[in-house]
Amino acid sequence: MYKMLEKKDRLFALLFSNAVRKDVITIAWPVLIELLLGSLFGMIDMMMLGRQSDPAVAAASVSAVGITNQPVFIGLSLIQALNVGGTAMVARYLGAKQHERVEDTVKHIILLNQLLLALPISLLAIIFTDPIMAFVGAEADTLAIGRSYFRIIMVGFIFQGFTFALSAALRGAGDTKLPMKVNLRVNFINVLGNALLIYGLLGFPKLGVTGAAISTAVSNVLASIILLRYILNGRSIIKINLTSSFRLSKDIIYNLIKIGVPASLEQMALRIGIFLFVKVVAALGTVTFAAHQICLSILGLSFQPGQAFGIAASSLVGRSLGAQKPDKAQEYARETRKIGSIISSFMAFIFFVFGPQIVGLYTRDPEIIRSASTALKVIALVQPFQSSQFILAGGLRGAGDTVFPLFSTFIGVLGVRVVLSYILVSVMGYGLVGAWMAVFADQLVRWALVYFRFQSGKWKFVTIR
Repeated sequence: MYKMLEKKDRLFALLFSNAVRKDVITIAWPVLIELLLGSLFGMIDMMMLGRQSDPAVAAASVSAVGITNQPVFIGLSLIQALNVGGTAMVARYLGAKQHERVEDTVKHIILLNQLLLALPISLLAIIFTDPIMAFVGAEADTLAIGRSYFRIIMVGFIFQGFTFALSAALRGAGDTKLPMKVNLRVNFINVLGNALLIYGLLGFPKLGVTGAAISTAVSNVLASIILLRYILNGRSIIKINLTSSFRLSKDIIYNLIKIGVPASLEQMALRIGIFLFVKVVAALGTVTFAAHQICLSILGLSFQPGQAFGIAASSLVGRSLGAQKPDKAQEYARETRKIGSIISSFMAFIFFVFGPQIVGLYTRDPEIIRSASTALKVIALVQPFQSSQFILAGGLRGAGDTVFPLFSTFIGVLGVRVVLSYILVSVMGYGLVGAWMAVFADQLVRWALVYFRFQSGKWKFVTIR
């Protein structure tokens, strides 16, 4: 026992002996835990749907979730693009000790998120459900089962956008623990609700994929309420006073446009590219598309180290530049990249070696297991480049340099992934593995471009008002 405690103390000392590493880990670990467990809960949801008693219903349900995710992700990417500006501005203002501007920035983010994005997107999606799902590639069985799922999810989307806005502001201030606590609670509720409503346990109605949608929407509502209560009660680093006067600020709107518009265009390029990529894969049929969705679910888990340390890089780089310490900002970015890359490499090993066992958690279908586990080997090779690209791009966004990530995404996703996937899948007939080979090429190109920009140091001189 004594030796185990001694080893633990040595590990703790190693992790926190370096001040820069300590700051990175302090901000990143709550985000990493939140994202990993959030993805894990999402994987459990997919497993629940994929293991329904009727194989045809199970495959159509998994496909319905995948089809719905594409327009939902497009909407969320636009919201997150606006939030990128909010995160960078909150970090800069706190670094420069301009605390009075933080509350105004948060109010602007919430107002613009809801009026310009969340409410209009949700309304349009509910009205045009069938054409949207059909355009993404839903076949008749998926459309019949997934229509109600899509509409219910889009109601919850309004509250999800609100939660994302508040979480982005908190992370810009370096408070990553509060969003983690809130999201873990509601994700647990979501999984419990899914079990009750998908399978009809404990007297609840057996609603299948519709039950999963209801549970998810309710969880989004609860997350908004809990997070807002914390902030209004003064229990977080971000304070909002609803009784104080509020006026639109030209400077804040200018900053949000300057940082947010390129980020928004980047996300649009990303989502349009993924949208077209999904259409290429959807043409392979429902079973293959179900295998693809399982791979996407697993890939979503592998995103998390890069995203968590990318968020840490955004906050720390932004605050350092606000405090006029560009060298410190570069040091933070390099340390986040180093730690994130180590974690992602470990995940790559797991995916490569244990692919069939991981896919087997989702489905009993041997064809899906074979196809998805082969694709996972390609996904494993993606990991180091994906993580490094995420983290360095996060540092650039924290500096307010969102134009170059836009350029890299446009080239990588639209110029490489979409074109190459069409050639490998539709022309050369490589199937699902060909699609994921295109993803690997995309991530490699984006990593090279973002790394070049970071090494140039030009991001240190981006200014905001």
